[in-house]
Amino acid sequence: MFFKKNLSNKKLIELYEALLLPRLIEEKMLILLRQGKISKWFSGIGQEAIAVGVTSALEDDEYILPMHRNLGVFTTRKIPLHRLFSQWQGKPNGFTKGRDRSFHFGTQEYNIVGMISHLGPQFGVADGIALGNLLKKNNKICAVFTGDGGTSEGDIHEALNVASVWKLPVLFCIENNGYGLSTPSSEQFKCEQLSDRAKGYAMESHIIDGNNIIEVYEKIADIAKSVRKNPRPVFIEFMTFRMRGHEEASGTKYVPKELLEEWATKDPIENFQAFLKNTGILTEEKEVELKTKIINKISDNLELAFNENPITPNTEKELSDVYQYFDYKEIKSTKKTKNIRFVDAISDGLRLAMQHHSNLVIMGQDIAEYGGVFKITEGLVDTFGKERIRNTPICESAIISTAYGLSVNGFKSVVEMQFADFVSSGFNPIVNLLAKSNYRWNQNADVVIRMPCGAGVGAGPFHSQTNEAWFTKTPGLKVVYPAFPYDAKGLLTTAIEDPNPVLFFEHKALYRSIRQDVPEDYYTLPLGKAKLLNKGNNLTIISFGYALHWVLEFLEENSTISADVIDLRTLLPLDTDTIYSSVKKTGKVIVIQEDSLFGGIASDISSLIHENCFEYLDAPVKRVASIETPIPFEPNLEKQYLGKNRLAKEINELIDY
Repeated sequence: MFFKKNLSNKKLIELYEALLLPRLIEEKMLILLRQGKISKWFSGIGQEAIAVGVTSALEDDEYILPMHRNLGVFTTRKIPLHRLFSQWQGKPNGFTKGRDRSFHFGTQEYNIVGMISHLGPQFGVADGIALGNLLKKNNKICAVFTGDGGTSEGDIHEALNVASVWKLPVLFCIENNGYGLSTPSSEQFKCEQLSDRAKGYAMESHIIDGNNIIEVYEKIADIAKSVRKNPRPVFIEFMTFRMRGHEEASGTKYVPKELLEEWATKDPIENFQAFLKNTGILTEEKEVELKTKIINKISDNLELAFNENPITPNTEKELSDVYQYFDYKEIKSTKKTKNIRFVDAISDGLRLAMQHHSNLVIMGQDIAEYGGVFKITEGLVDTFGKERIRNTPICESAIISTAYGLSVNGFKSVVEMQFADFVSSGFNPIVNLLAKSNYRWNQNADVVIRMPCGAGVGAGPFHSQTNEAWFTKTPGLKVVYPAFPYDAKGLLTTAIEDPNPVLFFEHKALYRSIRQDVPEDYYTLPLGKAKLLNKGNNLTIISFGYALHWVLEFLEENSTISADVIDLRTLLPLDTDTIYSSVKKTGKVIVIQEDSLFGGIASDISSLIHENCFEYLDAPVKRVASIETPIPFEPNLEKQYLGKNRLAKEINELIDY
């Protein structure tokens, strides 16, 4: 049932035209799909009123995070159709340069953040954008979409909780179309309505007829106006149905025929069109005129896309777009030094970075008044306030996604993992969202994730891993692993300067066991540049982090051994020039890591040396690492686990080779 309410005839025709455009595009795309001219299609036929209504109700500079069935978001934001068609054909004028398909793209020009197939992180990204709006005090909101199936994901629940606790101005738009791919709602959740879940988060909720464009537009416009004045999250369940399969290859055989027939009578465009005709707002002539105009527009833009040259593969271009360009500028220290601990260097680096970057936010569990479990952020909340030093719920995944959303909205962020081991709970957004973002749609992820890590403190299997190898395998990430206070502070400030995602490893055993003279002011050190700590001729020893101190201790006790000692400092990017130069001089190499051996960074370094310096080697490259077990807590078992015990034997064997 449609009611005109306060909408003018002009506005009603605008909404009608906005509904027609995605429907007519879809009908054409389904033909092209069968002709093999596009690769895949996720149909939104039957659901257009939601995307069109929500987008029409928001302001153009308010972010929307759509899903793959929300073509109406893109068309209502007036993205040039030829660019959409180029995107779906993998042409250069698309938004991902042929690197990602269909609706897996975003565009800052139109304030749209595209989806990833993992669905759940989308809500966390919206949290970050909304947090940015709060910090800017711009009275803007954002809207994020998911389907009924996506609401079962843990990331969704984490993000809803964060939004509720922080009172973030987000519209969480749930399209309840009855099926998660082929799984009916009865097999997905037991609550009567998905909106019932909002009660658990003390969140306002609404149920809206998703096939009624007037109801969608007017209710969302009212909610949006209210949220701009009184920031808060709102959970909105749109009741709708998709008339085609999850994707075209899926079909609809799993849907009862009578259900399809029932929802066919509720078509959002046919019913709205009938209403407009019955009230005299739309004539047959006007309908034909609008459809003809849109069809011609589609044809003209398709021709532009079809005539566009295909992408020419360029390896150099592909590699250069994995990271956003970072113009590193060295900032030298000008003030006196102070002898401080590793933990103090990290803390000081964060404090100075907060002063240096007014758009920097630090997030993590217990980091505000408590100062974090290692007291690294102690006192920062007194200086910078709780808006920028933010305690988080225990939800690693949502907070990392939130950090990405902050980056989209122009902020930098540092996220503290309470222990590096816990990053597994946030693994997905790191490797599938942050790491791929710049490559996919030229959106950087300006995020540093601090990783307190490592054994040697009797913390056992869940609090002792040094898991850098999880991330050195992933293009798009940078991995930093300092061994000394001076490096820790300078590399941390650079990591925060860098617009790319950085995993910053801090070994817990070094926090309070090592001291060094460190400049008191702000300075930077380059990423991807190793440090030659010791010069020698007999062999090259390569290491980083805590294991590097095993090496230095061994050489101190064996002063007759002449060795180059390389502190990698950063693992990604890796300073191969320094490594190769030393190997060519000494002819013998040993690589030491704390992590267990198989699949670690030492293996890749060994391979690189064999491939690039083979003719200079006088012996096979040796590796020293921990044994292939989880990390035990009992002191004798932990000592047995660590490679330190085997270091002397392996070095002496290499020298004698």
